[in-house]
Amino acid sequence: MNINAKPARRFANHVNGQDQDGRQGETFESINPTTGAAFGRFVESSPADVDAAVQAARAAFDGPWRKLSPTRRGRLLMRWGDLIADNAEKIATIETEQNGKLIAEMRIQARLVQDWLYYFGGLADKIEGRVVPLDRTSVLNYTVNEPLGVVAAIIPWNSPTFLTIMTVAPALAAGNTVVIKPSEVTSASAIELARLAEQAGIPAGVINVVTGGRAAGEALVDHPAVAKVSFTGSDGAGRAIAARAGQRLVSCMLELGGKSANIVFDDADLDQVEAGVLAGIFAAAGQTCIAGSRAYFQKGIYDRLVGRLIERANKIKLGDPLKADTQMGPVATAAQLAKDESMVARAVEDGAKVLVGGQRRRVEGLDDGFFYAPTILGNTKPDAFIMQNEVFGPVLCVTPFESEEEVLALANGTRFGLAAGLWTADLRRAHLMARGLQAGTVWINTYRAMAFNSPFGGFKNSGIGRLNGAEAIQSFLQTKSVWCELSRDVQDPFVLKA
Repeated sequence: MNINAKPARRFANHVNGQDQDGRQGETFESINPTTGAAFGRFVESSPADVDAAVQAARAAFDGPWRKLSPTRRGRLLMRWGDLIADNAEKIATIETEQNGKLIAEMRIQARLVQDWLYYFGGLADKIEGRVVPLDRTSVLNYTVNEPLGVVAAIIPWNSPTFLTIMTVAPALAAGNTVVIKPSEVTSASAIELARLAEQAGIPAGVINVVTGGRAAGEALVDHPAVAKVSFTGSDGAGRAIAARAGQRLVSCMLELGGKSANIVFDDADLDQVEAGVLAGIFAAAGQTCIAGSRAYFQKGIYDRLVGRLIERANKIKLGDPLKADTQMGPVATAAQLAKDESMVARAVEDGAKVLVGGQRRRVEGLDDGFFYAPTILGNTKPDAFIMQNEVFGPVLCVTPFESEEEVLALANGTRFGLAAGLWTADLRRAHLMARGLQAGTVWINTYRAMAFNSPFGGFKNSGIGRLNGAEAIQSFLQTKSVWCELSRDVQDPFVLKA
């Protein structure tokens, strides 16, 4: 037992501008993955707690939020972004203490969301309809884009603030209100974001937070007043959520898993490649949907590049993610650590060779932390379980290839299609490969890049819809067609006109 461990903090739901304890009094505990000690205790929300949050969101949608002009709503979003940036250090610290990712990355994400809120705040008053030139010239027909109502945002643990804002910013800019259910692993930052929103002047009830596990999520998806569900997480959970929402004919925005290919041709700059491949899989301990977990190296450089990666992987410093010199923190949960172990063990049984890592790592002074060594596997077959399923840990599978046709077939040979990277000096080949890759994002001579104004989402089983960019706001709108007869002529009701 760590006698220096801090007592677990207590957190309430945030509904209609107020902290609210659960009606049934049930709570759950989250764990700091770096130390293995308790981080905080949160409300295990019941259906009644979820209903209170949805009702608050619906009242805000029908009341103060709808009465604001789009321009005013947009300016409030911008002010919210300013406050989040001002509190980035606090937000980053509580997220690192919950998910074990590097403080530097969490800090950057907490600051970057200001750009997202400025972008979507600026789009709020640029949602326009159009006049349709009908053949019936006596009729004025125009379209209006209107918000849906209450949006449920179910957020994962790996980048909680960043992914919350990616969902919530376009939803609010479109005029909706939201109920956020964060992951049980990282619930604290969502509560902080809701409080800051109200400090920015966003009316109470526009943003509500309920914490809890599967039961709370199901109650939110099933609630009759929820007009849309936005979910980021695994493809298995996404299927279950889409099926439940489909029973009510409610649409979903799904950003799901990936098994992204990182392709390197023999004319690529190996210094750039080394940095890009490492960042793509180890920088966040592999805990990102866009992790470049399948690496394909052309045979002329395969041995040399693999050797460089092994050397670098052996030198990666694991430790406390709150310290500046730590290069990789723990994985977020004990369950994720066990998954990393079991998937690597299964890969070895299937014939893979561990080139480096492949086991838990003990870090001095953090004996109870959830650390797993940076791992590289060779000799993995294309149909092996580890090549077809997301690990969500620091595990890289490397495979040699000869031709463009061969590697394109290998890269596309999974049910996922979230992202892909390719490295080459031949721009003709780069663009032809980008055209052939079945992925929602393709990076050329870079990896793991994202921007507020560039759409993001997956092909195949990696999701439905797009976040970021102007496309995102359309996901949270519905189109109304308005017909107005301008003529005073009386039409015979029994004579139809074309």
